[in-house]
Amino acid sequence: MRIVLDAMGSDTHPGPEVHAALEAYKLWGEPILLVGPEAKLKALFADIGGDPNAVEIVHAPEVLQMTDKPAKAARGKAETSMAVGMDLIKEGKADAFVTAGNTGGAMATALFRLGRIRGIKRPGLAGAFPVQDGYSVMIDIGANTNCRPEYLLQFALMGAVYVSQAFDKKSPRIGLLSNGEEPGKGNMLVKDTYPLLEASGLDFIGNVEPKEIFAGKVDVVVSDGFDGNVFIKAIEAVSKFLVEIIHDQIRSSAISSIGGLLAKPAFAHVRKLLDPSEYGAAPLLGVNGLVFIGHGRSDTKALVNAIRVARQAVEGDVLAATQSAIRERLAAK
Repeated sequence: MRIVLDAMGSDTHPGPEVHAALEAYKLWGEPILLVGPEAKLKALFADIGGDPNAVEIVHAPEVLQMTDKPAKAARGKAETSMAVGMDLIKEGKADAFVTAGNTGGAMATALFRLGRIRGIKRPGLAGAFPVQDGYSVMIDIGANTNCRPEYLLQFALMGAVYVSQAFDKKSPRIGLLSNGEEPGKGNMLVKDTYPLLEASGLDFIGNVEPKEIFAGKVDVVVSDGFDGNVFIKAIEAVSKFLVEIIHDQIRSSAISSIGGLLAKPAFAHVRKLLDPSEYGAAPLLGVNGLVFIGHGRSDTKALVNAIRVARQAVEGDVLAATQSAIRERLAAK
């Protein structure tokens, strides 16, 4: 399996990426294709003293900056680490691409270099998060702020395929994010999308509020990119707040400190469960290639988990399954 890692993606690149490549090699024994300025990466490897067998450095002299306009940069910068990395996917020289770079830039570059799966109107970003007894995936979490009902229908289909193939969940339950469970609740987008999902043949359970989502009643949550992005960021913020306040309360007195020591294994498990770096990166579903986008603040741990998620998608043959599902749906029209 050949995974491409954008060495110039994270906020503190390329240190976390280089260390992640080394850790990934220790875990899976397969070298990472590390894309970025060759001289800079070789110098960093020399300083670290890393195993040269862990990576194959692919030269890319340009970097897609956070300040770049995504569409313009995707067309005008042909030698960015994103462009060169995705070209490896397009040319069949690698299986998946991972970046912690600009989300808009990654989407624009993917559309320009790889294109959409035939029949897909808009790609969607699918993010995993913890719920009772497992995980759920939300799509879209930021790739499309303005959506139409048919986009959300396709998000549901792609999300179902992804969860089924990568997480081995057959007939995943689909829910539509809304402010109430009743079919008539929600804004016009939600109201117009509801009948499309109801007639889709998917296991659509209806509208869902956060309480149903976190109770583990749904495997795929469908949303437009604006609401989905706010939802995911709220989860991360609340999780961080809870971990910090529990930590402060434990240290507030001698008695609570003793109790904290006794409960330390449980708290460690909760902290791990709520840590966004555990989930690595989100797949950009709907493009003709496996592309995964992580947080700009991703550290080594987050990038290793991003590589793990990419490997799961390759093993589950997510791209071929999505292409097949879309072909079948188009043929049925």
